[in-house]
Amino acid sequence: MDDIRNKVLHSTCITPFQRKVYLELLDVPAGETITYGELARRIGCGSAQAVGQALKRNPFAPDVPCHRVVAADGSLGGYMGKRDGEQFERKRMLLDEERKR
Repeated sequence: MDDIRNKVLHSTCITPFQRKVYLELLDVPAGETITYGELARRIGCGSAQAVGQALKRNPFAPDVPCHRVVAADGSLGGYMGKRDGEQFERKRMLLDEERKR
């Protein structure tokens, strides 16, 4: 994990806000989930939507595990900007695989 943390810390292709989101997300253990709102709260941001937009642009996925972020009601929400289709099914698969470990 230190390798991906260093990549995020030193990346010049992301914004400071994205960096905060991605670094905080690295602390969510495999097989567990966090809501967009809780992730926003942890970084001092009042907007779950802003967190969602940062995750939509995550260039480090799945190493920065945006698949672990779910909607407030516990539903899967979206993945890489999609709420259905192949990308969305990939989110479900990644979570299922982590929970089996």
